[in-house]
Amino acid sequence: MKHILIVDDDEKIRLLLSEELTDEGYEVKTAADAMEALKIIEKQEPLDLVVLDIRMPGMTGVELLPRIIGLREHLPVILNTAYTQYKQDFMTWAANAYIVKSSDLSELKQKIKELIE
Repeated sequence: MKHILIVDDDEKIRLLLSEELTDEGYEVKTAADAMEALKIIEKQEPLDLVVLDIRMPGMTGVELLPRIIGLREHLPVILNTAYTQYKQDFMTWAANAYIVKSSDLSELKQKIKELIE
């Protein structure tokens, strides 16, 4: 079973993604902010992919991304955000994918399959 970490400050988004991805057969962990995500990643818990929000209080997803790469160089990261303007930010290019949030999760689910299966 593949393990996915969802990092998003919006509890409803975390719950929705967790339920949807669990239904797809993934083991899902969630983190409400960057510091909680770092604790999970630093523990070396099994992880196959991170779905990462960009705009969060404290440390943003753009700031967290290089730290994730520094801890686990080959761990795929999908930036999942409501904002298109960050796509031009040089730091976001280090992510494996950039998905604009939508009520239709098919693009996110397809990208996850491409990256970890």
